[in-house]
Amino acid sequence: MPVRPSKRNFLARALDITGCGRMLRAASTWEGVLILNYHRIGNRHDSLLDRNLWSASDEDFDAQIRMVAKNFDVVGLDDLETVMHGHSGRHVMVTFDDGYLDNYTNAYPILKSHNVPATFFITTGFLDVPKVPWWDEIAWMVRSSSKKGLDASFWTSTPIVFDEPHREAAINRLLAIYKNMTGVVTDDYVEFLAESLGTGRCPHQIARELWMTWDMIREMKQNRMTFGGHTVNHPILANLSGEQQDEEIGNCRRRLVEELGEPIDAFSYPVGGARSFNSDTRKALVKHGFKWGFTYLGGYCHYGETDLLAIPRTAIETDIDLSMFRAITTLPQIFA
Repeated sequence: MPVRPSKRNFLARALDITGCGRMLRAASTWEGVLILNYHRIGNRHDSLLDRNLWSASDEDFDAQIRMVAKNFDVVGLDDLETVMHGHSGRHVMVTFDDGYLDNYTNAYPILKSHNVPATFFITTGFLDVPKVPWWDEIAWMVRSSSKKGLDASFWTSTPIVFDEPHREAAINRLLAIYKNMTGVVTDDYVEFLAESLGTGRCPHQIARELWMTWDMIREMKQNRMTFGGHTVNHPILANLSGEQQDEEIGNCRRRLVEELGEPIDAFSYPVGGARSFNSDTRKALVKHGFKWGFTYLGGYCHYGETDLLAIPRTAIETDIDLSMFRAITTLPQIFA
């Protein structure tokens, strides 16, 4: 059954059709910093991995970046402090999480073509020793399995019937279970799924094709791209002890400084919701010299009102078409 457009989608399209969106962009209806957050760029349709990680196709990303470059003051991480103290203007910042290879092969050339800077938050362990991350591995196992569901168990509590053909709802449910676990048991959970689904663990060859390299990052650094931390192994930090969080955050920064040869003062929280970081996370960031902490909470930065260790970012995800993207940037107070 086709998905019915929401009222939010109807309003976004109405802004385009009536021309109101164009007039509102010219009228400067908001002031502050709208920070957009992406993960992957490219074609997701045939992937066995987590398709929700693709933020846009190449064509859509090009159109989005062209649009913000034409209508807003696009700033980079190096501009953020000045902008936040400027108290005027509409600024847009582009960010990416994780460090996927398509950030270099697909997104980077488009950013360069429009002379737009972006900040990439890197999970350093994925570059040092490539592996398939937990969200992609769980998606791969569900899509690769010959089974039609999972029985109730200690982990799942009730049966999970796989929704065909894409099995998206089943994947999302299994990922949600993972996100609520302490770091002590997450490996056991993934092993349980590998055995129960009959797939085993994801082939290492996939990991070797997923991530950027440090040489790629150094090249990007020479062309206005900036970098921040995103932990070593991408755990949900609030599910770890304070000592474990300190190691993830401190070792991530150490590797970035070693490879890039410059101070690193920006960090984005894995998953990034309100329950993904806590007071221990904040303490570790301050201890290791991070000035900025970026969330995934939505909204935009109002001048003089932003917690610098909980900076809001607006997710650009697969269900956001160009009409919705224009609405988000035109009226972030409603759509972001």
